[in-house]
Amino acid sequence: MCSLQCDFCHEPGGNFLEITFRTRQLERCYLYFQFAVRTFGDVVARKYIERVTIIKLSRSIDDLKKLSGLRCHQLTGDRAGQWAVNLTGFYRLIFTLEGERLEIARIEEVSKHYEN
Repeated sequence: MCSLQCDFCHEPGGNFLEITFRTRQLERCYLYFQFAVRTFGDVVARKYIERVTIIKLSRSIDDLKKLSGLRCHQLTGDRAGQWAVNLTGFYRLIFTLEGERLEIARIEEVSKHYEN
């Protein structure tokens, strides 16, 4: 069950984002919890499945940006055109967005690039 307040998730009708997965592994991790646990560990697997479900129930990127727990933000620089949402303190889900089509690209560990 979603742990965030998703008022837009329960609105009837309307168009939702079309979700695709860049790799078969990412799709299998979403569809099969035990496969996700073996691949990423329990905590990241649970958050990944939860976040993709929230994305699937969203109508637009604006819906995702309204959910502060996701920390949905557009990446910049050489990552322009990509978006990220938090999974845990050290992992984030990276995706691309073209119109109504959102592609789950990868899960990445966040480096300590904020430290000097």
